[in-house]
This record gives sequence, C-alpha cells and structure tokens, in this order.
Amino acid sequence: MADQAMVRKLSACETMGSATTICTDKTGTLTLNQMKVTKFWLGKESFLANAYSSIAPYILELFHEGVALNTTGSVFKPNSGSEIEFSGSPTEKAILSWAVLELNMEMKQLKQSRTIIFIEAFNSKKKRSGVLMRRMVDNTTHVHWKGAAEMILKMCSSYYDASGIIKYLDDVEKMKFEQIIEGMAASSLRCIAFAHKEVSEEYNGDDKECKKLEDDGLILLGLVGIKDPCRSGVKKAVEDCQYAGVNIKMITGDNIFTAKAIATECGILAPSQDSLSGAVVEGEEFRNYTPEERLEKVDKICVMARSSPFDKLLMVECLKQKGHVVAVTGDGTNDAPALKEADIGLSMGIQGTEVAKESSDIVILDDNFASVATVVMWGRCVYNNIQKFIQFQLTVNVAALAINFVAAVSAGEVPLTAVQLLWVNLIMDTLGALALATEKPTKELMEKPAVGWTEPLITNIMWRNLLAQALYQIAILLTLQFKGKPIFDVTEKVKDTLIFNTFVLCQVFNEFNARKLEKKNVFKGIHRNRLFLGIIAITIVLQVVMVEFLKKFADTERLNWVQWCSCIGLAAVTWPIGWIVKWIPVPQRPIFSYLKMKKI
Repeated sequence: MADQAMVRKLSACETMGSATTICTDKTGTLTLNQMKVTKFWLGKESFLANAYSSIAPYILELFHEGVALNTTGSVFKPNSGSEIEFSGSPTEKAILSWAVLELNMEMKQLKQSRTIIFIEAFNSKKKRSGVLMRRMVDNTTHVHWKGAAEMILKMCSSYYDASGIIKYLDDVEKMKFEQIIEGMAASSLRCIAFAHKEVSEEYNGDDKECKKLEDDGLILLGLVGIKDPCRSGVKKAVEDCQYAGVNIKMITGDNIFTAKAIATECGILAPSQDSLSGAVVEGEEFRNYTPEERLEKVDKICVMARSSPFDKLLMVECLKQKGHVVAVTGDGTNDAPALKEADIGLSMGIQGTEVAKESSDIVILDDNFASVATVVMWGRCVYNNIQKFIQFQLTVNVAALAINFVAAVSAGEVPLTAVQLLWVNLIMDTLGALALATEKPTKELMEKPAVGWTEPLITNIMWRNLLAQALYQIAILLTLQFKGKPIFDVTEKVKDTLIFNTFVLCQVFNEFNARKLEKKNVFKGIHRNRLFLGIIAITIVLQVVMVEFLKKFADTERLNWVQWCSCIGLAAVTWPIGWIVKWIPVPQRPIFSYLKMKKI
C-alpha cells in the first residue's frame, strides 16, 4: 500500500514477479491525464490563443454548439468569484475549459436556445460522437460531429477557411489536412476534429427517434490538439522493466502517430522502430490477421494504436498462447474481459471504474506506470524470499534426516530427540520463515530475467547451495556421533548435546547464507533488516536457555566455554563453504530434466 499498490488477490503479487509482458494503457498511466488544448487549426491556418477574436462570429457560434451540445461533460459557474468547475472525461474537460475560457462559450445559454433532437454517443470503435439539434431562433436543424481527426476528415466534403468561407475538400486538400493531423500527432498531441452540417429534413418537436445521423458531406469546422504530458518517472520505470526482461506493450485508442510519439518519449519504442518493422500496428490491422499471423507477429508488437477493448483481449490471449505471463492495465468497464483473461489484472485507482477494479487482481492507487514497475519488483521479492526459505528448510531437513537415519541404522539410537527436533522445526518453520520472508525488495531483483511458468521452483543454484551445506553438516554431525566422545573426552549425554547444539548453530549461521542465493556477500544490506537480526538474536538466546537451563525438558547437559566455542567454530565454517560453492558454475538447464526418460 505504501508503494501505491493494493493487492486484492494475494497470489497475484507473486505471479507479478514472473510477468514477462505488461500491456499498458497510455492515458493516465504513462501520461499525467492532465489534458489541455494547445493547438487550434481553422482551415489550414493555426490560431494562437490571443488571435481568436479575428475568427468570424458565425464560425465561433458553430464551435460553441459543437462543444456545448455534443459532450458528456458539464460546466458549473458558481455565483461567487470562485473558479469555474468542469466535469467529465479528461478529454471533455480539456475541450470545455478551452471553449469557455478562450472562446467565451456560454454553455447555459446555448442549451436554453437549442433543442437536442438526437444524440449518438461516443463509440470506441468509430471514435466519434454526434448530435442533432434545432435552433429556436430560426428553426433550422443542424448535425454536429466530434471525434478522432482522421475519422471525421473522411466524413467531410468541404471546410471553413480562416475567413469563414466554405471551400471544397478534394483529395489534394485532404492530404494537406492529413499532414497537419500527422504533424500534431508527431508532437504527442491528441487530435480532435469538429464537423457540421445543416440538415434539410424537418423534425417536429416531439420526434425523439432518428435511425442515423447524417455522416457524409459534412463541413470541417476545425482541429484541436490536446497535450497530455508524460509522467516524469515513466521512462526510467520502462527502462527498468525492459532491463529486467519484461516486454512493455502500449495499447491506446489514439491514432498511430500520437501513439508512436508517446511510446518513443516513454522509451517503449526505439526511434528506429516503425510500422514496417511490425513494432507498430493499428487495432483493426491486428484484428484482421489470421490466428497464425497474430501468433507470429505478437511478440514484435510494441504499440497498438486505434485499438478497442476487444483488441486488448485478443492480444492477451495471443501472448498467453505463446507462453507469456501477461499483466494488463485497464480502467474502463470494457477492459474487464482483458483484466480477467490476463494472468495479472492491474486496474487504476483514480480513473478506474468499479467494474474494472472488481475484475482486477491489483489496484494501482496512483494510476502511475512507475508503481506497476514497483509491483514487479515486489513480486520478484516475494518469489525470491520463498526460494530462500525453501533452500534453508531443505538443508535442515536433509541434514536432520540423514544424521538420525545413519545413527539409528548403525547404533540403534538417535542423537536428536523428538523434543530437540521439534525445537529445530520451530526455529526453521516459524522464526526462519519470518527472518527470510521479510527481506525488502532490492534493485538487484530487476537485474535478472523474468521467471516463466515452466521454470522449476528449486533451481540448480539452490540445489548447489543446499547440498553443499547439507553434506558439510552431515559430515560434522556423523563425526561427532561416532568420534565425539574420544575427541572431546565427554560422556554420551554431553556428546548428544554437542551434536544438537552444533546442528542448531549451523542453521543460525546458514540463515545468513540463505539471504543471498547467488551473491557472495551475504551481509550486504543486513543492517536494514532489523527483524532478521532480532530473530537471529532471539534464536541464539533461546538455544542457550535450552542447553543450559532446560536440561530435563530438552534432554541436554550443560556445556563449558570450550565446548561452546567448538560448536560455534564448527557452525561458522558454513560461511566460507557458502562463499566457496558460489564460485562453482551450474548449468542453465534444470537438473531433473536430465533424468526424464524420452517417450518411446
């Protein structure tokens, strides 16, 4: 929670450590979601904020209608001198604030002097919304469209120039407008176009039904470019994930040029990568691939533009078929299927709907991609801590089983009693688990590739470490079992206490070795884990109490300082052994895969 991640399903945190691919949204996750209109084109001319007064009043009135009546947002003007409040989606708020503050739009008056006949809501597939309205002044009926610039441009046959004159929009002119749109998109701007048409058909006041709004032969009103800056820590977080072997794919509804610009800015896309290399595709193109083509190309894709929630779901399914562990971010209700299908669903805490949150495994509270990278690091930490504990536990069990078995077979007696073994298990299962499972995540975890579904939990490195320690402990304990009495010149009871004490102290020293599976310096960062140091201290104190004061309960004898030093010295050898064995290289291929018989 402190790292802005609320885990709803506990297993998801561990799975996140094995994620090989993250499919992320753009708006609000990679960007700040603080949108503002920074560019305005009327015809083929760009207008600065202080030059809006030169625009023909009739054109401004059409813009006011197109913004005020074709929106899901609202404007609240308080009676006092406080600031105007805008509500709605970030895009709607950006357009409304621009129209009210810079074009002097009066939304309340516009709604009172116009009658809305029919509304076509925004469609994520068509990327547009429309409204049919009637002016009360002259009883004329008009249709207004707003949406993705390239979509609206296809619906237009003419355009208004800067003087308010209607001009024919032929193929040559359309190409010029497409270049303007591409130029804005290349500057990381989201391009929204407005179009208008006066409708000749008569609609009476009670008629609320309309099969379809006219969507051809429109007049292009103008283009606006909305800037949504990238978050400050996103590029570093993306680089960290990529360095850790996690592929980042950006899935957005924006056009391909805006998507490429943002992806390049965030480090998801290299400047040399483009549509020709297969790194950038549009949702429709990906949708129209055959299943075989999708599986072949999905790994290369870094950016999917103009995508729908179905395209996101399709990509998740393809990646899972290829054996990837997939994490997906989503904030909308339509993202629920993809969030459920993914191995880890990440919903947004601020922009996310309740449906998206309920469908997800982890909620990113600040909607920031940097927090997603932190969740990956925490997931790897959990997985790594489990591996540390398993290595530690197996070392104890192998050594205890071997010493008791050999002693029982050869001498008919076991050196470690039931109470002593119970105490050892208490140290290992409870205190050992607490000590090793509470290690905090470090940057080192992001230096290794992701662990896939097929990787064994107990790796070759773990087998190397635990077998070396277990063999040393077995050798020492068996030596004490058979030669301990003459070596130390002690009774049988004291010899058994020496075996018990040495065995427990070996585990205490080996607990330090278990902190680092691969690194040779097992003491690095130990001062930051006070819980680990506290548990080690408690274990040693309790062991002294068991040996020195609980003779009847633990079936032990008191040891003198020479015997204590001998036990500590023998146990301390586990440190140099742990350091030496880490120089021994191990094969990448899991050791048990060599034992598998080939099917005949």
